[in-house]
Amino acid sequence: MEFRHLGRSGLMVSEISYGNWITHGSQVEEDAAFACVRAALDAGITTFDTADVYAGTRAEDVLGRALQNERREGLEIFTKVYWPTGPGRNDRGLSRKHIMESINGSLRRLRTDYVDLYQAHRYDHSTPLEETMEAFADVVHSGKAHYIGVSEWTAAQLRAAHPLARELHIPLVSNQPQYSMLWRVIEAEVVPASEELGIGQIVWSPMAQGVLSGKYLPGQPPPAGSRATDEKSGAGFISRFMTDEVLTRVQQLKPLAEQAGLSMAQLAVAWVLQNPNVSSAIIGASRPEQVHDNVKAAGVKLDAELLKAIDEIVDPVTERNPAKTESPAQRP
Repeated sequence: MEFRHLGRSGLMVSEISYGNWITHGSQVEEDAAFACVRAALDAGITTFDTADVYAGTRAEDVLGRALQNERREGLEIFTKVYWPTGPGRNDRGLSRKHIMESINGSLRRLRTDYVDLYQAHRYDHSTPLEETMEAFADVVHSGKAHYIGVSEWTAAQLRAAHPLARELHIPLVSNQPQYSMLWRVIEAEVVPASEELGIGQIVWSPMAQGVLSGKYLPGQPPPAGSRATDEKSGAGFISRFMTDEVLTRVQQLKPLAEQAGLSMAQLAVAWVLQNPNVSSAIIGASRPEQVHDNVKAAGVKLDAELLKAIDEIVDPVTERNPAKTESPAQRP
């Protein structure tokens, strides 16, 4: 495993991190979830990402129990707040009330006294940014989180939050966006702003929900039991990539992966890690062997000729519109 600084902070994270968005507590049984976490640890992954909303808070609980016998100082545990976690009007968003109550719930489920990174899962247009940042400052200053991050914020939102974070003496160090060969909306605005501000990207869906693994074939139904057939596992989300045009071009990547000595999944993860503003790529897994395969992308350097060939294949089907940064339908 290779390690990188999270933005311009001193915190080191594993190049590949393990996330449990649609697996723990919903898609896979607990024994399988524990086996995947064990595989991640054995592979040298030290960075684990979750959120209070995943599987209705169950994902945090599963991850907490899976990691409870590990040396806490040797791990970087990340979670998030924003999406509804209860029926009340204040059980959502980035109000002071919800943040202060949510961090306590997350710590209890994760079985830890602190998280290394506490992230705003989306931007809250109904709460003053000052209120949100002041609540985050209290979370940090009370020792319940070491660093603050965000997810799917626009460049303008990052620029607005950064000076507030400086004034409040809290380290705003990361953004967690969707990023892959097929989804490059952060490149035009978010990445330049982040480089300027010292913010690193922790990217989710580097394999475009499994599409870049090559297992979905044009003109054929998705394999039984795959993510594209399971509504609980993001079938609605993956649908944007499930066109014959996209799948045909993805199949054209196969000889490039073979040329590089990589599986298609490894190529996809290695590709996002070529961006110097990316601190870590989040992988998920329902089986330990998926972890073992994906971590082989760590430390891989793709040459300029290969990157150009990839661009030539996927460019016609790649989404680059920066306005897609903040889509209400996105819920990683």
